[in-house]
Amino acid sequence: MKATPHVYVSDRVSRRDFLKLSSLVAGMGGVMVLSGCGPAAQDATTDDATDATDDASTEAATLGDGTTLRVGMEAAYAPYNWQVSEESEYTIPIENVSGAYADGYDVQVAKMIAEALGMEPVAVKLDFAGLIDALNNGQIDIVCAGMSVDPDRAQSADFSDSYIDDDIVMITTQDSPYAGATTFADLAGASVMGQAATMYDTVIDQIPDINHMTPGETVPIVVESLASGTSDVITYSMLSVPKLLETYPNFVELEMEDKFEGSVMPDNAAIAKGQDAILEQINEVINAIPEDERQQMWNDCMDRQPA
Repeated sequence: MKATPHVYVSDRVSRRDFLKLSSLVAGMGGVMVLSGCGPAAQDATTDDATDATDDASTEAATLGDGTTLRVGMEAAYAPYNWQVSEESEYTIPIENVSGAYADGYDVQVAKMIAEALGMEPVAVKLDFAGLIDALNNGQIDIVCAGMSVDPDRAQSADFSDSYIDDDIVMITTQDSPYAGATTFADLAGASVMGQAATMYDTVIDQIPDINHMTPGETVPIVVESLASGTSDVITYSMLSVPKLLETYPNFVELEMEDKFEGSVMPDNAAIAKGQDAILEQINEVINAIPEDERQQMWNDCMDRQPA
């Protein structure tokens, strides 16, 4: 819940310049026509109205100060975002932590959005729970933080289309008696573990007649429980399965007909309400990222993330 140049980025910047130029030309045309058919007082009034319209249009298409894109995130939620001490092609500076940089999937998408808007991205490291408030009080311009839109958040901010969608799947070992399970009923009697304080644990309650094990505090603990035979099945991130199977060749993903309810986890950007033109541009950037590129970006972040 990872930057490659895109053709659409340069196209978007050119479009913004074109819109500004068009507004200027339209304003000049209005002056020339009106100067020949009305008194000077009317000219001034119309010119002021035209300038106000142009200013409003420019404001509507500018995020923050139009120069620096302040991106709110925890910088502690790999592979979505994390903090590093060295700059690289994948990082952006963390504005409020001296000498620190942010990397991760959210960072790569934020860089694409910033480039399309003609801005320079910087991360602002904040507690996850305070991100929406920081957005609305002007401390940050956008949230890219492994955040999913929900009805409560949608009342306080406008959310983009998802730039990656994760889901919860189940993993077992190749020699497990549950390796061929396709329904929840097939898992009867299995010991199933997920990560504490996350949906990876709570969704297990949807499976009847199993041993819902005490959750592991971290993902590595959950994975180790399966590797050691302590658990029969674990819940896991769908996007992260390819890397898991590379590391543990004896693991297999269950091909389930039954699906968990409410388990899909989109990753949406958020901006303050009332900026429809900017939200449209952000969505254009997001929707131009192919699915295979999204997965590759995710895999690359899985490789780079801290151990």
